[in-house]
Amino acid sequence: MTLLPVASGALLIAAGVVASWGDLFQRRIPNWLCAVTAIAGLVLGLVVGGLPLLGWQMLHAAIALMAGMLLFRIGLIGGGDAKFYAAVAAWFPLAGAPRLLMSVALSGLALLVVWFVYRRAMGKPISRAGNNPGDKLPYGIAIAIGAVVARLAL
Repeated sequence: MTLLPVASGALLIAAGVVASWGDLFQRRIPNWLCAVTAIAGLVLGLVVGGLPLLGWQMLHAAIALMAGMLLFRIGLIGGGDAKFYAAVAAWFPLAGAPRLLMSVALSGLALLVVWFVYRRAMGKPISRAGNNPGDKLPYGIAIAIGAVVARLAL
C-alpha cells in the first residue's frame, strides 16, 4: 500500500505531461486521456476511501464538468480544457475543490505571464482575436501543473 501514493502521483504526472504536450503543440487534449485520467482518479478514490470517497470525487468531477462546459459555451476556455479539468477533479473529493481550483488558477497566472513574455519576445501580437490555434493560451498546461501541485499538497 505504500507504493500507491507514488504510483498514483506518477500516473497523474504522466497524464499531465501528455495533456500539456498535446495542448501546447496541437491545441488538443484527447478525449481518451480525459477518460483515462478520470477513471484512474475514481478508482484510486474507491481503493483508498471506499464508496463514500468515490461519491465525493464523482460529485466534484460532475460539478467541474458542468462549470467547464459553461465556460466553454461562453468562449472562455476550450472544450478539452473543460474535460481535462473535470478529469483531474475526479482525483479530489469535493472538499478538495478549493485547493485544486486555487492551484490551477495560480498555475494559469504563471503560465499567462510566461506566455505573454514569450509572445512579446517573438514579436507576436498579444491578442485574443487571432484565428491561429497557436495564438491561444494552452491552459491544459496550467491544469496539469495545478493538479499535480494540489495532489502533492494532500
